[in-house]
Formats: sequence, C-alpha cells, structure tokens
Amino acid sequence: MRAKLFSVSLLTIAAMASSSILKAQTTPNFERAMYTSKTDTLAYRILFPQNFDPTKKYPLILVLHGSGEKGDDNEAQLKYGASLFLKSAIREQYPAIVIFPQCPKNSSWTDMQSTKDSTGNRKFFFPTDAKPTKAMQALLDLTDEFLDKPFVNKHQVYVGGLSMGGMGTFEIIGRKPQIFAAAFPMCGGDNSLNAKKYAKKVPLWIFHGAKDNTVSPDHSIVMVDAIKAAGGDPKFTLYPNDGHNCWDDAFAEPELLPWLFSHTK
Repeated sequence: MRAKLFSVSLLTIAAMASSSILKAQTTPNFERAMYTSKTDTLAYRILFPQNFDPTKKYPLILVLHGSGEKGDDNEAQLKYGASLFLKSAIREQYPAIVIFPQCPKNSSWTDMQSTKDSTGNRKFFFPTDAKPTKAMQALLDLTDEFLDKPFVNKHQVYVGGLSMGGMGTFEIIGRKPQIFAAAFPMCGGDNSLNAKKYAKKVPLWIFHGAKDNTVSPDHSIVMVDAIKAAGGDPKFTLYPNDGHNCWDDAFAEPELLPWLFSHTK
C-alpha cells in the first residue's frame, strides 16, 4: 500500500510555493529531505533546476549509492556522482530534479545474497520474485509521490546507480518498467531471468570495470546477454583498466546525459 506522507525540508516546501524562495534554487545545493510513511523513513537529498518553476514539468533522475554510503547522515550518498549534476553547464543544459536517496545501514536496495570462493572472490545471487526490501519499498513509494507532483515530467523519469545501487537500478526497473525512460547501472548485476521484465521497455547503458574484484564484470556481461536474448538492445561499456570504481569513468562519459535525456516514455 502506498504511503501518503511526504516530508521535505522547509526550504524545499517554501520553494514549491513562494516565488521569492524559488530564486534560492539557483544556488547549486542538494537540499536535505525525508520521506516518511507509517512504518518507515528514507532520507534523501534533492537538487531542483535553476530558476525552478513549479508550473513547468521537469525530468526526474534517481541516483542510487553503493553499500559504502549506507547510513543515516543524509550526506554520504552524495560522495559519487553528485558533482556532475552540480555543474553549471549541466544544470543549464539539462534542467532536472535530481534525487540521491540514502539506504539505511540495516537494509539494501535489493535482497541479493553473496558467497566467496576459495580465492576470496565474491559471487552474488539475485532474487526473481522476492518482496522488496524496506529501503526499496520506501524508494518505490517516494518515486510514486514525486510522480504525483505536477512539476514532474512523467515521460522522463530516469534511474542509475553504482555497485549496490547498480543492483538496485536493475531491481527498480524490474518492478516499475512502465515508469523509467532509461537506466544506467554501474558495476551492478541482476538475475538473468529478470531481463524479460524490462529488456524491451527500458533502454539501458550498463557500465563495469574489467578488473573489478568486488563485483565481477561477469554479472554485467550475463545481463547484457540476457537483455539481448529477451529482445533488448543495451549499451555496454567495459572499461579495460577499471576496478570496482568504474563509476568515475561512467559519470565522466560526455554522452551519458545526452543519451539519457534522448529517451522518453
């Protein structure tokens, strides 16, 4: 059941109602906010476009962090990727509402399991029909709340993420393939049986480092093959010299945002 409570910072609330405060949104800053339901909360940071006008409609971008940025400080999730969306040129050319949610320490974006072999390499196992984790359910509800806002363009909703967030990217598009216009998972993975849920519905640009010892590139390679087999046509970039931090190169891709914004529902 969808939660109905929606909590944001005082500045954000004012920004939606007051033209004087709207001018403050020209300052590049991710505002602190909190989504609250009857049973759970989800901290997030939100960046509004420059000269935000609530009478207009803007694309919505969700960026999901990795396991190292879990917590309750509502800060750590901005460690990777946030600087891209704060660039003046990016904000001018691609005005959008950008949200960085923070997964609590006791949860995960997806209910994956992992084991280590005798050499210490980790292998991940992903569910096909499991219930969403508390964090994922809160994220789904938060997304629905924003889709109800008159200033969100429902034809341009995007999601991407790194590591655990890359896995969460596959997870959320599998649960809401009708919503997302495009997605960009980085060093993530999914159960190949899930590919049919989104292969033809959500364009993907998948990134991974060939030398990744934390999440094997095999997890992305398997998904690329599965998506193609299910009728999709994903872009795939395998950086030959990157380890787990392929997101550094992925966020620096000059074509990432042009590619993303070229897709609509």
